[in-house]
Amino acid sequence: MGILQANVFLTLDGVYQAPGGPDEDREGGFASGGWQGAYSDEGLDASIGTTVHSLDALLLGRKTYEIFAGYWPAHDEHPVGAHFNTVPKFVATHTVRNPSWENTMALRNPGLQVRALKERFGQIHMFGSGELLRFLLAEDLVDRLNLLLYPLVLGSGKRLFEAGTTPAAFTVAHAPRVFSAGAVSLVYERAGVPVTGVDISRPAR
Repeated sequence: MGILQANVFLTLDGVYQAPGGPDEDREGGFASGGWQGAYSDEGLDASIGTTVHSLDALLLGRKTYEIFAGYWPAHDEHPVGAHFNTVPKFVATHTVRNPSWENTMALRNPGLQVRALKERFGQIHMFGSGELLRFLLAEDLVDRLNLLLYPLVLGSGKRLFEAGTTPAAFTVAHAPRVFSAGAVSLVYERAGVPVTGVDISRPAR
């Protein structure tokens, strides 16, 4: 059985929208796109590259797929692009009938089909795709969260964990890694449901 890993670039206030460029995603009037670049450094770039090259298949939501498919096929000379363009890709969508990105298949029933993908591939990775990620968390199909937390607050934009997100608990899979420009890598694995109702004013037994 393979694992599904979600890779998300986040601000301190939980925004994941349009980290890569100012015009990447202006939905909702978002005017702060391209916030990730100011915190790039050699170690972080190498870490992201290692993550990309570890994946056997790429899973995306429709909006993120359209962003990636509009960029990476024309950048095959880039190591990340070369790998993305080669591996099998899957997009959860009801509107994209014939994906233009080579070696891409549309998923109409991700809750069922992602389970089948985990039987076929060792490491399936997601990037962004917040709506799909929240759905798959609710279906208990996400095995690991790879979060890159950036030291800024934007105050607006799409947030990963919105009101109504299915409660879930996680454990730390690796020690946090701090990069020189300020980003922090946090890796978590699913650990059931949250433990609540604990009175911290009482001494532990």
